[in-house]
Amino acid sequence: MAKLETIFGLHAVQALLKSSPQRVNELWVLKNRNDQRLQKILASAQKMSVPVTSVSRKQLDEKVEGNHQGVIAFAKPGKLHDEKYLYELIDDLSVPAFLLVLDGVTDPHNLGACLRTAEAAGVQAIIAPKDNSASLNDTARKVACGAAEVLPYISVTNLSRTLKALQEKGVWIIGTAGEADVEVYQSDLTGPMALVMGAEGKGMRRLTRECCDSLINIPMAGEVSSLNVSVATGVCLFEAVRQRN
Repeated sequence: MAKLETIFGLHAVQALLKSSPQRVNELWVLKNRNDQRLQKILASAQKMSVPVTSVSRKQLDEKVEGNHQGVIAFAKPGKLHDEKYLYELIDDLSVPAFLLVLDGVTDPHNLGACLRTAEAAGVQAIIAPKDNSASLNDTARKVACGAAEVLPYISVTNLSRTLKALQEKGVWIIGTAGEADVEVYQSDLTGPMALVMGAEGKGMRRLTRECCDSLINIPMAGEVSSLNVSVATGVCLFEAVRQRN
């Protein structure tokens, strides 16, 4: 039997109950907590016949690292998405592809923040290489505030090969690089596209960069040379949203 995932935090648990209630085996909730936000989760659990156990704060603290906000869900692992799923997704889209690629993002906090931003922007999937990437662990899910339960996260063996396959399907690969000549605000982000964000400091790997159809930068006016990857992702994605609307 597959090991159960531990999903915690009000937003993440609420999103899980809404999107995949069949995955939830049990909820643990903080004893004597009766505020409105938790009541909403308890009502959803009751509707879906999900067992609920009231436990002490110590028991919750021992189960997870991070702020559980008084609720933990024990759930069957979600569906794993692969390249085949990605290509089927592209073929079935009725709107231009809008994808995010994370190349070398190793901090689960940054991964979670990127997931949250991407879901809010309307991105259809996030792609990352299996090696040298943060895993979609409890921390990433908590930071994502529910986005990890609804936005496909596709882990690929060979990122360059995946990017070339996307190009063959008509998706433009747009990479971000500090030394790029074109600013994000001058670029055309309206068509089928995959935005590639590299690791902080290092940027994209050479092979990833060579797959890009164009490179863009975020103009910087201050002394700091680069933004946190999740902030930079937000800037670029929502400029694309502005253009696409």
